[in-house]
Amino acid sequence: MKDYRKAKKLVDVSVGESVRILRELQEMSQNELSELTGIPQSTISAIENDRVNLGVERAKVLARALKCHPAVLVFPGWDVRRESAA
Repeated sequence: MKDYRKAKKLVDVSVGESVRILRELQEMSQNELSELTGIPQSTISAIENDRVNLGVERAKVLARALKCHPAVLVFPGWDVRRESAA
């Protein structure tokens, strides 16, 4: 545990906002994301508006479609990079 370094939050972004941001950066509509994932558009909307929890399985499916690691969606705004040894 000597090398443990607490992750530090860089920006205040909700899980839903992270999904929306990644979707919009890829110029994808909610309907297109729904078609890629099989998740209903209404559920994607609810996730983006933080009315529905993302959940592990949805995070995996959405991450695959958005070409990112699930942690990017589940832990938005956190600096988890490891500093190089001095």
